[in-house]
Amino acid sequence: MSETVPRRDHAPLIRRLLLLVAAASVFGFGLVPLYNVLCEATGFNGKTGGGKEGFGIGGLAAAIAAPAPAIDRSRLVTVDFTGTVMPGLPWQIRPLTPSLDTHPGDMQQVRFLVSNTSDRTIVGQAVPSVTPGQAAKHFQKIECFCFTQQTLAPGEAREMPLVFIVKPGLDPDIRNITLSYSFYSLETPPLAMASREVR
Repeated sequence: MSETVPRRDHAPLIRRLLLLVAAASVFGFGLVPLYNVLCEATGFNGKTGGGKEGFGIGGLAAAIAAPAPAIDRSRLVTVDFTGTVMPGLPWQIRPLTPSLDTHPGDMQQVRFLVSNTSDRTIVGQAVPSVTPGQAAKHFQKIECFCFTQQTLAPGEAREMPLVFIVKPGLDPDIRNITLSYSFYSLETPPLAMASREVR
């Protein structure tokens, strides 16, 4: 006569594993804002901001009212604009002014066209980066769509403004600056939602 082995209930183990996966996903998504706070504060990796501008949602600098610096008309700096979207975000972004020449200290305004190519409403956030990195602390954003989260309805396209100044203290050897935006989705990770349902 053979003995029957009692069956074990694996539900608690499965719940713990799902919670662990969800926690790892949330941690992974949280690294982006933490990294941005570090870069904003130090100017590391070409992130703009820092100084007295402070930090807003997601570690991005908020606009400030600052006195206009004197314009250095003895030289020109070429600013190129680019934009990308991160995987999983069905948006498109392109600068309406791909490049412009500006005198340091002269306030400029450009616009980016951002469109949602999906059939659902999505919330995203833009993260700016300046190349070369040493120019980041001299690139001051006065108004920027990156200061807040952006919500686009299905198929919606919107022009998003950027007002900026290249500060006169920029190294005279730097004649070209590239400002790039990366849009990230702010949707709740599917694994985090699954963990809530398990509870």
